[in-house]
Amino acid sequence: MSERKVLNKYYPPDFDPSKIPKLKLPKDRQYVVRLMAPFNMRCKTCGEYIYKGKKFNARKETVQNEVYLGLPIFRFYIKCTRCLAEITFKTDPENTDYTMEHGATRNFQAEKLLEEEEKRVQKEREDEELNNPMKVLENRTKDSKLEMEVLENLQELKDLNQRQAHVDFEAMLRQHRLSEEERRRQQQEEDEQETAALLEKARKRRLLEDSDSEDEAAPSPLQPALRPNPTAILDEAPKPKRKVEVWEQSVGSLGSRPPLSRLVVVKKAKADPDCSNGQPQAAPTPGGLQNRKEANPTPLTPGTSSLSQLGAYLDSDDSNGSN
Repeated sequence: MSERKVLNKYYPPDFDPSKIPKLKLPKDRQYVVRLMAPFNMRCKTCGEYIYKGKKFNARKETVQNEVYLGLPIFRFYIKCTRCLAEITFKTDPENTDYTMEHGATRNFQAEKLLEEEEKRVQKEREDEELNNPMKVLENRTKDSKLEMEVLENLQELKDLNQRQAHVDFEAMLRQHRLSEEERRRQQQEEDEQETAALLEKARKRRLLEDSDSEDEAAPSPLQPALRPNPTAILDEAPKPKRKVEVWEQSVGSLGSRPPLSRLVVVKKAKADPDCSNGQPQAAPTPGGLQNRKEANPTPLTPGTSSLSQLGAYLDSDDSNGSN
């Protein structure tokens, strides 16, 4: 079984490479390549801007009868992204750049103009020095003076770097931190002072409002309350205690309503015979009322019970016995 990846090819003994037919291709054959726009350009047909770095599928060919120091020059064909118009440009090995040929215009580029201007000035200077030796001496003097200025500036920069190299950054940071703390403390004190001033102002305004309201109300002065004499109770004569009878302990006093009074039903007074006959009763005269009071000096109260009447009877007996 033969090897899959062959490194050495077999050449028979009668191999003649001159007998291999050669493929004849045209010299201006075009190849399809993938490239990016080498510069900013604008289409002449539709005015579309094509920026540097935009990718295209271009056709490449070798320019006939154009060679720079043995290097061939290539031409590229691309199409506008908007109107599909054909745009061509070719290489420029002399300036290591590209040259626009057809279909678009190259946009303004300051770098390229600056380089061209420097090249022009350098060429003019060389032409002047070629025929004028005094001009050569003058240019050398200017160059030496310019070089001395450059060296002085460089020395100043070196000294500045050396001074900065000895700077203590920790001390700088510490000082900055202290200054920040001082500034923060001052700001806090100012805020406290302002707050205290506002509070004082509000307090004064509240006091003024309270004084105005008091002036408007103007209440009468309060009289001082009379304080009782703490020794007044000693000056009073002691009251004799009333003897509590035995029946009062079981029944109760006369003035109080006994708890069994509700069980006693009071009889209703009989109607007057004069009123029952339908004749109106005459209005009582003051004399008649007085005679009735004298006849019955101790009227019975309607709410008194039999037990209370019994107590009254016992009190009268005690009073008679004492007399």
